[in-house]
Amino acid sequence: MLSPKRTKFRKTQRGRMKGRASRNNTITFGDYALQVQEPGWITSRQIEATRRTITRYTKRGGKLWIKIFPDKSITARAAESRMGSGKGAPEYWVAVVKPGNIIFELTGVKLEVARQAMSLASYKLPLKTKFISKSVE
Repeated sequence: MLSPKRTKFRKTQRGRMKGRASRNNTITFGDYALQVQEPGWITSRQIEATRRTITRYTKRGGKLWIKIFPDKSITARAAESRMGSGKGAPEYWVAVVKPGNIIFELTGVKLEVARQAMSLASYKLPLKTKFISKSVE
């Protein structure tokens, strides 16, 4: 699973997710892509599950790019712990995405295969997504 080798700070604040994506919102490398339609967090486990789904459906044909990286640490407290005594330890990593962000790009496969692979992949994600292709864009 994806996680940063090192970060400047161990624990990050939650932050806000407002507005649309101004970067990473056009297809750069591939011919087909999966684009996010709502703001949210995508965990490193969800990214890995989605990647495996796409590569298995395409039978390892074509080339896949992951355009997001989980660099935000999410902390959690122990279950049934009392209030106070500071912030919990980092539990997992997430990538913050805004509407318009492209998560995956794919090339080297037919349109129907790409569309079906991205459709199956979208079930693994907690957010609404949209299949886009370079020709339509």
